[in-house]
Amino acid sequence: MDAALSQRDRMLAGAHYDPRCPELVALHRRAQELTRAYNQTIKGDTERDKILTDLLGSWNGAVIHAPFHVDYGSQIHFEPGCFVNFGCVILDVCEVRIGARTQIGPNVQILTADHPRSGAERAQGLEWGRPIRIGADAWIGGGAILLPGVTIGDGAVIGAGAVVTRDVAAGATVAGNPAREIAPRKA
Repeated sequence: MDAALSQRDRMLAGAHYDPRCPELVALHRRAQELTRAYNQTIKGDTERDKILTDLLGSWNGAVIHAPFHVDYGSQIHFEPGCFVNFGCVILDVCEVRIGARTQIGPNVQILTADHPRSGAERAQGLEWGRPIRIGADAWIGGGAILLPGVTIGDGAVIGAGAVVTRDVAAGATVAGNPAREIAPRKA
């Protein structure tokens, strides 16, 4: 990885980066201010659309119930017709793409951020991430956790409380910890 890249560029590329650098601290603070403002609104408040437009990379009219929490927001891209229930957390140090008409249950965590496994490396404060992709017409059940780098195929169903550690095929239904296929894919 090019040492001349900014910490933000390193973060977006999935390389080790320092989240304490001034640029990332400022971007994170901006996202915190916008999510705080959003989380203080209720359905029908006119400023909600502007806040989500300013916060997210692509909003496309997704219905998002507060509270909603993000790291940066700008790496999150919704296609049209999406629904996000209460308490969703998206750690978007890398890109998160959510396909059209996907529904996300309450208290779902979508986590692109990752950390070194060794304590000595964690003490250096470096992080990295891997992007997450969710296809169209997927359903993510309440309390599910999607770990860095997973892809969820079109029409897949993630059972409530599942911990998704690997890719889920289109049309598959998975559940458990770690999530495993429990229903055959639809033809």
